[in-house]
Parts: sequence; structure tokens; C-alpha cells
Amino acid sequence: MLTKELSAKVLDAALSNGADFAEIFSENNYNSNIRLYNNMIQQCMAGKDHGAGIRVFYGSTAIYAYTNDFSETALMEAASAVAKAQSGQKIVTIHELNSKDISNIHEVKILPASVSKEAKIDFLKRTNEAARNYSSEVSQVDLTLAERRQEILIANSEGLWVEDTRNYIRAFAIVIAGTGSERQTSTQGPGAFAGYEFIESLDPQRMGAETAHSSVLMLNAKYAPQGQYPVIIDNGFGGVIFHEACGHGLEATSLSRNASIFLGKLGQQVASDKVTAIDDGTLVNKWGSTNIDDEGAVTRRNVLIENGILKSYLIDKVGGLKMDMQPTGNGRRQSYKFPPTSRMTNTYIDAGNDKFDNMVASIDFGLYAKKMGGGSVLPGTGDFNFAVAEGYVIRNGKIAEPVRGATLIGNGAQILNKISMVSDNLELAEGMCGSQSGSVPTTVGQPALKVDEIIVGGRG
Repeated sequence: MLTKELSAKVLDAALSNGADFAEIFSENNYNSNIRLYNNMIQQCMAGKDHGAGIRVFYGSTAIYAYTNDFSETALMEAASAVAKAQSGQKIVTIHELNSKDISNIHEVKILPASVSKEAKIDFLKRTNEAARNYSSEVSQVDLTLAERRQEILIANSEGLWVEDTRNYIRAFAIVIAGTGSERQTSTQGPGAFAGYEFIESLDPQRMGAETAHSSVLMLNAKYAPQGQYPVIIDNGFGGVIFHEACGHGLEATSLSRNASIFLGKLGQQVASDKVTAIDDGTLVNKWGSTNIDDEGAVTRRNVLIENGILKSYLIDKVGGLKMDMQPTGNGRRQSYKFPPTSRMTNTYIDAGNDKFDNMVASIDFGLYAKKMGGGSVLPGTGDFNFAVAEGYVIRNGKIAEPVRGATLIGNGAQILNKISMVSDNLELAEGMCGSQSGSVPTTVGQPALKVDEIIVGGRG
């Protein structure tokens, strides 16, 4: 992409008006998407993109510009633009750019680009067939196979020079079941920081049938009862509530703006002593993992909450300057078009010692939220509401009939303190997270949790 000689020249230009720090982030991107919809391949496209972003700091104020032109002229223009945005008194000498070796634990066995389109389309067709054959009530199946290969280079005025290659791959299924005017939707989206071997590990028949099963089941279910009662939130994507209602409040992006309920609470109890929460970008081949973050820091395992005690925040370089804290390897961005901010990687509530059957047996009347759907959160307060995509009544200590239309309403910090049981069946699930630095791959997760009391919205 860029040579060290050109990079040093660009960094020097970016510092020319007295900035304290300068950085270049450049990338080459390869993307491919194949979509099967209404029994036909509707999209089969691939593309390339490349560019560089240049960032400078004046104190804790960051200035950013980007270009999709790697020529010296375009890069120097971007460097001049960020340099002139402010002025400072500091004279920074660029350290010699030394290559930094990184450890890559995320093996890629089969490059997706080496696999034929016919093989990828065959996977989608078999998934589609399994979903449609599950029930005559399945009215629509929408499938996508997406892959991304990102080659990055980061250089900065502190002498950092580091390169890495990232491979992402994901299959996504949307199945709609309908009869008359009624419609119910189910989704599934397994992905990995890996090669095409991940897709080969999936069972397309199972993926199609499982997704169809959930939508058909909910189509024929009664409406959930409203009220305030115990809820078991299942493992895997159930962790989206912690991610949205609590995780964003632990990012420097919110903390540095005094927009988080967790500000100033390090070392304090913020959750039940049953709760340990972790953000770990080192999990092998997991969707939210990387070798380095988008500022060049080595990705690491951060214990956020340990036995209910708040232990750590998620800090990027700018957030660290504002909060007088060290970065934690969580500076992330969608692409060169975005400056990095503090973001989650693989964020989950860790496994406990309780048994799922004992959790169910402890409830006379409640709700089992087997699959969570979308929702909304007020980041500053942690207030949330999330739809339950697949739910069941718990009656007399047993899982009973399926119910639809349930919504969980509460506050993230309060819910953390109402968790009385944490099972041993930890599972992770893949998603995309949007924030100031764009949309990035993240993993959510948890074991099944028993929340002693939560408001459930419903029509039953």
C-alpha cells in the first residue's frame, strides 16, 4: 500500500502546524455478497475498495480526513487539511518507523476467494430448500453469504508500523412464515473471523429448518401475557441486552462525554455477584476478534465486571487522553472513512455454576425468552426495550406453551442486580454494531440467566 518513506513524509506534513500526534490508517478491501431470494439468485457481486485516513491530535481533540487516492499528492493534501484545522505549539519529531511483529492465532484454512461461486450458491440453495420444506406456512426465505478480506497498515508519529490481514465470513438467513394477514420472522446469522472452512462446518439443512421452525412456531403461538414477573433469558444472542444496555456505557465514547451510568464507579458493585462480564478480542476465529485494533494496539482480554464489581472500561487512544487512562485495544472503525472510537469485540457474561433445569424449576410463573430480537436503548440511562423473537410461558417449574409478541422493558444497570442465577451453558452469537466509527463485527453472548423480576409487555 504505502512505503515507509512516503508515510513518514505524510506524517511530517500532518504535524507541521504543531499537532501532538499523527497517524495513518490505510486499507485494501475485498467484499463479496451472494443473495438468494424468492428461490432465485438475486445478487452476486464482488468489489474492491481502498483508501487512507489521516488523524492528528491537538491535546485530546482529534482531527480526521480521508482519501481513496494513494498518490503522494492526495495524501499530502489530506495531511495538510488536518494540520491546518487547528494550531499548536508542540514540535514533534517523528520516530523511525519500525515494523511491529504481531502474533496471528486466527488460522484461515480456505480463502473464500478460492471457492467457486457454484459451491457457495449450492450452500444457499440447500438452506433455502430446507427452510421451504419445513412447512407450507413458510412464505419467504432470504439468504446471504457475505465475505470480506481487509488488508490494513497503520503508521504513526510514535514510530509504529504494523500490517495485518483480516478475513470475515458470514451466512445470514431470514425466514418469514405467514397465513392470511399474519406474519412472523426468524433470523439466524452465524459468522467467523476465518476462511471458507467455517461455512463448510455449517449444516445448511439444519440452518434452514431451525430458522423456519422458529417463525412457524411463533406464527401459531398465542400472545404473551403482560406483567412483571421472572424471566429466563437464554444463552447466545440473549447477550444483546448486556451489549446494548450496559456494554456501550462501558466505552470511553460514552464515558468521556459524561453520558454513562457507569462513570466513576470503578471498584464498586454494579451487578449481582453472580455476574462476570468480559470483552475478549483474542477468542480464536470468533467474529469480533482481531489481532490488533484499528489504532495498532494488540487486542486483549478485558474483564469488565468480576463477581458484580466494575473492573475496567473499554478505552481507545482519544478516550484515554480525555480520561487519563491507558488504551485497552478497543479502538475500532468500519473502514478508512471513519476515525476509530472505543468499541466492543466479543462481549459476554461468563458462565456460572447454575443448571438450566434448576432455573426453570425455581419459577412458578414466568417467561422463557429463548430467542431475542431487536430493540432500542437510551445509552445515557441504560433504559431499554427488546422484543422476544421466540418465547415460552414457564408454569409450575416447567416450560409450557410458546407465546409471541413479548417485549422486555427495563434498565440495564437495574437488571444486572436482579440476576439471581447464571447457568453453565455459555454460548456466543454474531452481530453487527453501529456507532460513531461505523458498523463493525461484534459478538454477544451469555449463558442462560434468571432475572427475578422484569416488566414484560404483551397482548395476552
